[in-house]
Amino acid sequence: MLSGKQRSYLRGQANRLEPIIHIGKDGITEGLIKQVLEALEAHELIKGRVLQNSLEEVEDVARQLIEECGAELVQVIGNVFILFKRNEEEPVYHLPD
Repeated sequence: MLSGKQRSYLRGQANRLEPIIHIGKDGITEGLIKQVLEALEAHELIKGRVLQNSLEEVEDVARQLIEECGAELVQVIGNVFILFKRNEEEPVYHLPD
């Protein structure tokens, strides 16, 4: 579970990121979940966007991806969400205590 300080740190780190996950009219598929898992393993912190042609709400998408991928929600702003999952073997981010 992320503390407020850690969440704030990750929000700052995510400012420079571009969304690499895009959810469109097909919603969340097995392929998308695999893509999210691979991105989280490689980057730990990812940004995703729910496109306008999607029938899904951004909060629902984020919640489902958190459950499927074991990630934590950092933030939702508009149609963009930020997810974090610690890579125990090779951490990219050193979270404040």
